[in-house]
Amino acid sequence: MGQGRPALRGLLKGPRRLMAAAAAVVVLAGAGTWTAVASDDAPPVHRSDRVMTMGDGTRIDTSYFTGTAAGRRPAVLLGHGFGGSKDDVRQQAEDLARDGYAVLTWSARGFGHSTGKIGLNDPKHEVADVSRLIDWLAKQPQVRLDKPGDPRVGVAGGSYGGAISLLAAGHDHRVDAIAPAITYWNLADALFPNGVFKKLWAGIFFNTGGGCARFEPELCRMYDRVAESGTPDAAARELLEQRSPSAVADRIKVPTLLVQGQTDSLFTLAQSDAAARAVRANGAPVDVDWIAGGHDGGDLESGRVQGRVRAWFDHYLKGDTSADTGPAFRITRTGGVDATDGAAQLRGASAKSYPGLHDHRRTIALTGREQRFANPAGASPPGVSALPGLGGTGGLAQLSALGVGISLDFPGQYAKFDSAPVTADLRITGSPTVTAHVTSTGEDAVLFGKVYDVGPDGTQQVLPAQLVAPLRVTGARTGKDVTITLPAIDHEVQKGHRLRLVLASTDLGYASPAAPATYTVALRGDLSVPTAPAVTTAAAPLPAWVWWLPLAGAAGALALLFTGRRRTAAPTPDPALAEVPLQITDLSKRYARSADRYAVRELSFRVEKGQVLGLLGPNGAGKTTTLRMLMGLIKPDGGEIRVFGHAIRPGAPVLSRVGAFVEGAGFLPHLSGRENLELYWRATGRPPEDAHLDEALEIAGLGDALARAVRTYSQGMRQRLAIAQAMLGLPDLLILDEPTNGLDPPQIREMREVMIRYAAAGRTVIVSSHLLAEVEQSCTHLVVMDRGRLVQAGPVGEIVGSGDTLLVGTGTPVEEPVVEKVAALPGVASAVRTEDGLLVRLEPGGTAERLVVELVRLEVPVASVGPHRRLEDAFLTLIGGSA
Repeated sequence: MGQGRPALRGLLKGPRRLMAAAAAVVVLAGAGTWTAVASDDAPPVHRSDRVMTMGDGTRIDTSYFTGTAAGRRPAVLLGHGFGGSKDDVRQQAEDLARDGYAVLTWSARGFGHSTGKIGLNDPKHEVADVSRLIDWLAKQPQVRLDKPGDPRVGVAGGSYGGAISLLAAGHDHRVDAIAPAITYWNLADALFPNGVFKKLWAGIFFNTGGGCARFEPELCRMYDRVAESGTPDAAARELLEQRSPSAVADRIKVPTLLVQGQTDSLFTLAQSDAAARAVRANGAPVDVDWIAGGHDGGDLESGRVQGRVRAWFDHYLKGDTSADTGPAFRITRTGGVDATDGAAQLRGASAKSYPGLHDHRRTIALTGREQRFANPAGASPPGVSALPGLGGTGGLAQLSALGVGISLDFPGQYAKFDSAPVTADLRITGSPTVTAHVTSTGEDAVLFGKVYDVGPDGTQQVLPAQLVAPLRVTGARTGKDVTITLPAIDHEVQKGHRLRLVLASTDLGYASPAAPATYTVALRGDLSVPTAPAVTTAAAPLPAWVWWLPLAGAAGALALLFTGRRRTAAPTPDPALAEVPLQITDLSKRYARSADRYAVRELSFRVEKGQVLGLLGPNGAGKTTTLRMLMGLIKPDGGEIRVFGHAIRPGAPVLSRVGAFVEGAGFLPHLSGRENLELYWRATGRPPEDAHLDEALEIAGLGDALARAVRTYSQGMRQRLAIAQAMLGLPDLLILDEPTNGLDPPQIREMREVMIRYAAAGRTVIVSSHLLAEVEQSCTHLVVMDRGRLVQAGPVGEIVGSGDTLLVGTGTPVEEPVVEKVAALPGVASAVRTEDGLLVRLEPGGTAERLVVELVRLEVPVASVGPHRRLEDAFLTLIGGSA
């Protein structure tokens, strides 16, 4: 995940059952081996692509990476997140190969170019596939063996790939070390916490996976059943538990590095806590790392985490005892905002042992009488905490860490209980608990517990990490005492602030009973909060320039530093660019852990109103990195991005004028298209009249389909609905990343018309796409990138019709040696073979007449010569045929 009924008891008897089928692996095809050199100083990495056939005929697409060092080395399997593919972990694979590992990546069933149904890491399928990949590694001459058929191997991955690393360790004794990240221990607990259906995240899973038909039939039936009833049943829990690492808890006995996200309403810190306790009980070494980000946004700390994973494998796979694997427990804490760029300031805290979620509890008295509140008919309107699926673009959980309150409870739908102001700063690390007596006019009650940090004036309240704890209370009609375990957090409550316990009847992300009911709640004790005093925060380093000052001026310099940080604001808007949708100037972004390898380097271009701009480039050109910087998701290392004159930084207000479609949106399949959009807009908290819903829908052109359930939509209709969602509020700048993925030609044509209609009113569209023919028809302007740099920018007609390039039609295909001879001719800058003949770019002074003479001399069967180029031809010429 990034995101069935038949029992598997026979399969779960032991890993040998999985390994016995390993002989069924057959290598179907190899795409050859090529060498990638990321920079002048980096050693080369060899990669070979193969499709392997599993025992049931499923084809698994793989890539194998090795460095140039001689001898055998440990192997690493890298899994990808839900909805992704092996390409997502290619950079990490190359880095590990350079560090002395043989690395195998693969696209899981149903993703990328692999076939098969999505089984949510089904032991019979996805987990068995991993054992067969380990069989293949055992036969490679570069891989170190512990014994014949048993390679020295580690498994790592994030989200969906993190779960497969835990499952592989439990099902295959040959796995020697693992490093799962932001993943689940028990998938049933994650999607059905305390008997409550996590409906939005579940909907995102099934939509991201391509719809129910892409999943194993028993999973599809389970989802339809639970989504319709709103209540998970025992069979649904059993089906998901069978696919969970918790099912093989007693078999995971290898060194385990658990990385979990603090801003994560999908897989909470409780999931990694359960994993840590289980693996440690088996006697294996376990380290736990709580990062700042998660599925709801924030900083995933990719560079630091990958460095720690590498050190973990160095220690436990290479046997390098000098490798520093880090503390037993580490947590990233947010210490305010950098006033120069608006980015969160992060500091690490650590302890010599993992404290768990209930360490050194402190009692906080709460006041409040017995309270009655309603569960409204249809559980609407729902309260809002997190907005699942929007973390990548909004980072709402990160905002709460910075002291910005964005949650919403509706009057009459919750009870609240307050503490007195705390008399000293209080750090909560773990899961608070409280006991309450709950009575309902219905048979069951569903409550959502949350603890707010309330400011001294009572107006500002922050929900740490935007997390809530759902709880189903069965048999509540006669009244029942329940202990509520609230979400695990790491949050500092400042002196003078209060804690507020809220028990609400609804939440946007979860299913509540549709029947109206009245709940009565009274406290049965105080709030208990864990403090984990052994976890200490590293001191924040002073800027290096402070140490350069003369000693006599140091005190004054520090005073200026602190007062300046309080007063410094975001960069001043540029009035001259107030009407310019986008101006990028000298933008640069380096790869993690590298001073000279660039994802984007010195990029500059400008976009005007009314343009549809195509952002083009081969894989690795820096397009996605550029878009992520444009949306404020990552910080540039150099240069500047201005939108309507305002500098872009995380959380910049001007981002409200930007709409983005970057990944497939998650919709509730049982709701209509219109209801999904209305629900999304209501969750943002903005007035309904600001949505411009009818205008966005007219542009998207969905017509009568808006009244139908989304589960009946084609892929093209889902794409248009997702773009309509990005258009809500009619943002002045709309960013679309591969909006035509998975669409057939008529659907692609409809998407083209959507983009043109949107820009026709004076708004601006930026679209990144690999479909060059579509870009040529829908875009007015182009920016072509290659290896992080700008190659050319300008109107489509100017780039396509550049006069220095000739399309030479030939009667028969031209062989590569002849192409090389043409490229070496006087007056020829380059020659590229195309389907129709040759694309020849002339040097200054070169002429078509002279070129024809030379082609005849080389016996090239010339049928036609003309200046016209397609965008594809121009693109290949601009990037030197490296796409």
